[in-house]
Amino acid sequence: LINHKTVLRLMKFLGLKSLIRIKKYRSYKGEHGKIAPNLLQRNFKADIPNQKWATDVTEFNISGNKLYLSSIIDLFNGEIISYELSQRPVFSQVLNMLEKAFKKIPDNTNLTLHSDQGWQYQMAQYQYLLKKKGIMQSMSRKGNCLDNAIIENFFGILKSELFYLKKYTSINQLKQEIIEYINYYNNDRIKLNLKGMSPIQYRAHYYKT
Repeated sequence: LINHKTVLRLMKFLGLKSLIRIKKYRSYKGEHGKIAPNLLQRNFKADIPNQKWATDVTEFNISGNKLYLSSIIDLFNGEIISYELSQRPVFSQVLNMLEKAFKKIPDNTNLTLHSDQGWQYQMAQYQYLLKKKGIMQSMSRKGNCLDNAIIENFFGILKSELFYLKKYTSINQLKQEIIEYINYYNNDRIKLNLKGMSPIQYRAHYYKT
């Protein structure tokens, strides 16, 4: 175990650099529905589980074939609450993700769900389902990815630790490895800001104290 500054110094000496993160998929296609206010205001700290969630979609490209990952992250511990993989960026992907997430919480929990201004999140049906569940909708300002930095960071980590490290030959291969990675990320990948615990370990620790 060595200090992170030592790692940085050795990387510079050896000419090592982290993998470059490719520009993300953008789902913004103008205003097609109601734009929600930015309730989050970059306040990414959550004191309890299921207080603040964030969602987004990212794209993977394998020789012109694309795979889209739609996921929800809990700002309390960085846990991936729900996700859905699809070979097209369709609205049903987001609906399936929501359905799985809603099964994990009761109604009217005073939860805020934040997203960018993507077309999926402007849909009347999406907004109706959140309202019916008692969830407050929040949206980033137009074209400002820093307003949704937590889930953007997760996508960057996933791609740097998985997607960019090998050459994939099929969408099915990538899909299976993303499923395995998210399981590892939630259960086993420790974080310094979670006191050296994984997201699920940290949540369990919270309920014990």
